[in-house]
Amino acid sequence: MIVLLKESRWKKETLDPGGHFSWRKEGEEHLYDPETIYLLQRAVRENDYQLFKKYKNKLNDQSSKMLTLRGLLEPEYQSDPIPLEEVEPASEIMKRFKTGAMSYGSINQEAHEALAIAMNRIGGKSNTGEGGEDPDRFERDLNGDLRSSAIKQVASGRFGVNAHYLTNAEEIQIKMAQGAKPGEGGQLPGRKVYPWIAETRGTTPGVGLISPPPHHDIYSIEDLAQLIHDLKNANREARINVKLVSEVGVGTVAAGVAKGKADVILISGYDGGTGASPRTSIRHAGLPWELGLSETHQTLVLNNLRDRVTLETDGKIMTGKDLAVAAMLGAEEYGFATTPLVALGCVMMRVCSKNTCPVGVATQDPELRKKFQGKPEHVVNFMQFMAEDFRREMAALGFRSVNELVGRVDKLKQDKSREHWKAKGLDYSSILYQPENAKKTAIYCQQDQDHGLDKSLDLRELLELTKEAVENGVQIEKNLNIKNTDRVVGTILGNEITKRYGAEGLKEDTIRLNFAGSAGQSFAAYLPKGITFRLKGDSNDYLGKGLSGARVIVEKSEKSKFKAENNIIIGNVAFFGATAGKAYIEGKAGERFCVRNSGVEAVVEGLGDHGCEYMTGGRVVVLGQVGRNFAAGMTGGTAYVFDIEADFKDKANKEMVELEYLTETEDEVIVKEMIKEHLKYTGSERAAEILNNWQEEKEKFIRVMPRDYQRMINAIADFETQGLSRKDALMKAFEENAHDEARVSGN
Repeated sequence: MIVLLKESRWKKETLDPGGHFSWRKEGEEHLYDPETIYLLQRAVRENDYQLFKKYKNKLNDQSSKMLTLRGLLEPEYQSDPIPLEEVEPASEIMKRFKTGAMSYGSINQEAHEALAIAMNRIGGKSNTGEGGEDPDRFERDLNGDLRSSAIKQVASGRFGVNAHYLTNAEEIQIKMAQGAKPGEGGQLPGRKVYPWIAETRGTTPGVGLISPPPHHDIYSIEDLAQLIHDLKNANREARINVKLVSEVGVGTVAAGVAKGKADVILISGYDGGTGASPRTSIRHAGLPWELGLSETHQTLVLNNLRDRVTLETDGKIMTGKDLAVAAMLGAEEYGFATTPLVALGCVMMRVCSKNTCPVGVATQDPELRKKFQGKPEHVVNFMQFMAEDFRREMAALGFRSVNELVGRVDKLKQDKSREHWKAKGLDYSSILYQPENAKKTAIYCQQDQDHGLDKSLDLRELLELTKEAVENGVQIEKNLNIKNTDRVVGTILGNEITKRYGAEGLKEDTIRLNFAGSAGQSFAAYLPKGITFRLKGDSNDYLGKGLSGARVIVEKSEKSKFKAENNIIIGNVAFFGATAGKAYIEGKAGERFCVRNSGVEAVVEGLGDHGCEYMTGGRVVVLGQVGRNFAAGMTGGTAYVFDIEADFKDKANKEMVELEYLTETEDEVIVKEMIKEHLKYTGSERAAEILNNWQEEKEKFIRVMPRDYQRMINAIADFETQGLSRKDALMKAFEENAHDEARVSGN
């Protein structure tokens, strides 16, 4: 029997499409929708400013739909605008423009380099992101283009951060947090860590990379000030930029950052960096840049700090009106990230973390990369359009230069004509507050920070002592005294060598400097190849930070009577982010030894908590006890621990690593040779005891190796034994790993 139901009985209600994360026709309003993307891409491809005006008019209209806080801010335009030809030219305005920190790895080589070429052409700055940069890009191409990003980012991961990388920066950005997900770290899944990405980052193909939220050398504003000082020593010509996020109280933090001698402070809005953020962060973390920027500007003005720092902001700045509002709220420089990617072809599919980008932007897949159609000219056209639109806004407001417009919140008012119940409850008085002393003090950057570099031991003594070695490669050896107020010793010297010789540095032991006393913070930071620093005494925190090929030896003073293996001789966070070199420490280290090590071989006689945390490469031999949480987050490299008390397995974090005793293999040879070197350079009693009783003592060594790392190393070796070249073996092992559903990282 057939039963016919009335249409009203069987017709189902359509579910709400939502559209919170991706645009849906009947869903939430988005600034990026098919029409705005289409108009922008056509405008930049055809170099058509009239099409760009349609794009910006649509966006400015959307802002009035209350999609942004600035959409309810109304500039007070003059009835008689000043002539456009009297306004600061676009060529000068574009020097204030930057592209966002999108790492090589999150986006592909073609997109990353297109951004760099475009920004270098217009005199702006592109940003490496936290994934490092291929050194081949540091030299100009035959056609005169430069693929090097002017801003080199230093994030918690420290991927690829070495002396050569820092030396080739015009600006160095310390990423304290990310606008879209403040307080959270990042991750590059193993399936996106292709061999060329791993090489640039100093890691292993196919092994997922963790980027935790904190920098392990920053636990206070003083620590941040130290990192600023370290990086300024590593490149005296570069500005030091500190990236903060728009959050309640960011103004107070920014005041501390300004006192810590940052040259630029970026206030990043919650709209930015959402490509691979967790959904909860996209919706519920961070604040609009309008709030953080206004608070920061006001706080700096109130504390007479505004004249010494440049303020920058970013987060969906998409039109000239957005730029004008940002300037009036206090920003002098402006970042763009998603929109330049849209100009290059991005269609906002929101699959950045899946390696499946259909237009070949946010993918490393060789086949998908063939779909990339973007050109540097597209980004250049976008930036020129933005600068011209900004000029028209300034002319309408009656200002001839950006500096005149900065901080002029008196030219903004809240649009209270909106009838929406939420709009009626908004009070913009705090955003539009003008500090009383604003008329008496500078409200934009007018002077350089004094970084105190003239007080450094390098400028006082080391450069002169080593002049012949640096200029002519003549081998030298000098003896010096050192005290704990001598900070960042050797870093300026290393910078001079790197500028002259690049990543290759000098021949081994060209410069040998022997120090006696107590070294201050960041002794031997970012020291390149060809230098040996020997310290008789002790060292403060951050010893060998970012070590880039040098040899560092620390031994107890001849006057000291204590047993080295029982006493701490160097401070916390030694060799953090080190990329190459060797280290021999006669005594114990503090906490967080060799965190983020990606290439250093180090021997130490004991250490505190969190040793080898997040390590991605290199080797560490510990000839004594360790603290808790050893090897947490370790994804590469190998550690060997002398388990003298038979309690190491209780102290290790075994989440990502395997623990095995030494066997009659290559490991035994490696460990023994490293201990011999340690004895040779330090005369260590502990090393001598172990070597004199090697057959018995070697049984106490435990090898610590990450599971994913070991699997990839074994796979690469297997393919090499089958006759594949190293390059082909890497790719074959990566492909096999990427299709293994059982693998730990990247799924």
